[in-house]
Amino acid sequence: MPLYEHVMIARQDLSNTQAEGLVEHFSTVLADHGGKVVGSEYWGLRTLSYKINKNRKGHYAFLRSDAPAAAVQEMERLARLHDDVMRVLTIKVDKHEDGPSVQMQKREERGERGDRGDRGDRGDRGDRGERRGRGDGEQRRERGDRPDRNDRD
Repeated sequence: MPLYEHVMIARQDLSNTQAEGLVEHFSTVLADHGGKVVGSEYWGLRTLSYKINKNRKGHYAFLRSDAPAAAVQEMERLARLHDDVMRVLTIKVDKHEDGPSVQMQKREERGERGDRGDRGDRGDRGDRGERRGRGDGEQRRERGDRPDRNDRD
């Protein structure tokens, strides 16, 4: 069966236990339709990037599932109809990662962001050549540029 990862955002006025209950509810929906939930995580109440349905925060939950496409479609349909769920994102993956998701790992466990090389902060742009000044209109006319209003004779 295909492997999926789901992220759900629930309304901010739910309690933690109610938000975790939503995860259990949608896990049973997947199980009823022939799938199984490999793992689930409750990420907690987090601030949203932008308001969704007049909410500034939301309860985030993460599910890893091994389910047929029909079960995933039914779970998404029910989640979109549920009043407490604001958003659902489902991604098909090749394999599930071992251990906790990146959101649950501590910053020290994640490792470095990668090698930036010798670029420094802004990177090396190289030599861009000599800057041309605005000069007078004659130079631009020789190059074929459009004249400015002030260059008209």
